[in-house]
Amino acid sequence: MLSSLNSGVSGIQQMQQRMDVIGNNIANVNTTGFKSARALFADTFSQAMNGSSYQVGSGVTTSSIRSEFSQGTISQTGAPADMAIDGNGFFVVRNPLDGSTYATRSGEFHKDNSGYLVNDAGYRVQGFSDAGLTTRGDLMINSTGAPATAAADATVTGLGFDNEGKLTVRLSDGTSFVRGQVLLQDFQNPQTLVKEGGNLYSNMASAGPLTQTLAPKSNGLGTISSGAIETSNVDLTSEFASLITTQRAFQANAKIITTSDEILQDVVNLKR
Repeated sequence: MLSSLNSGVSGIQQMQQRMDVIGNNIANVNTTGFKSARALFADTFSQAMNGSSYQVGSGVTTSSIRSEFSQGTISQTGAPADMAIDGNGFFVVRNPLDGSTYATRSGEFHKDNSGYLVNDAGYRVQGFSDAGLTTRGDLMINSTGAPATAAADATVTGLGFDNEGKLTVRLSDGTSFVRGQVLLQDFQNPQTLVKEGGNLYSNMASAGPLTQTLAPKSNGLGTISSGAIETSNVDLTSEFASLITTQRAFQANAKIITTSDEILQDVVNLKR
């Protein structure tokens, strides 16, 4: 009887964890670049009965919480610095304070006061940082690398990205030129990436990254949609269905506990 109690308790615990995962998915239904997750279960150690081949399980455990890296919907924003990846790959951003780098699918970027292309946390987007597309580093939006025909006092008036991530800067004298290029990173096992909050992933080395960041549309990487963002891939219909089945499973496991308790009470009362 204690075995059924333990099984019921383990079931309640895992259903609660699954509810936590579903709740987090639903809470992030409007989070840019968010990837939903799902809890996967496995049975626990089974005990042989009286040395025979018959076995009784001892409950359930969560084997893993798996992120779903399926494509989210691409939504147009009209902001020229916004980007969405259509296909495989992640943007790479760098914290200028400590040099740490992170992967992200969120392409909500803007130009900061120093001219760098950054996310909302001020982390700088990585790519080819020069007009010749040879030097990797922090992507900047300025007139450096403008052709010799450009006016010396020309200022930046606009920008845009093509589907290969090349950054085109427009100057006040009508000149436009390629200032740099956004590069993407892909991973052999993205499941080992660690969610750090702020739409960022760490633990990139353990995820089996490509040897270096590469241009969009190359080596199986996706293309860039300019003036757009990738929305969350959370499917509310599926999440609500999972919510109902998880609630019913929680109730069923609770019933196992109450029923086991009633039977134990009956056993105790046999002594009277």
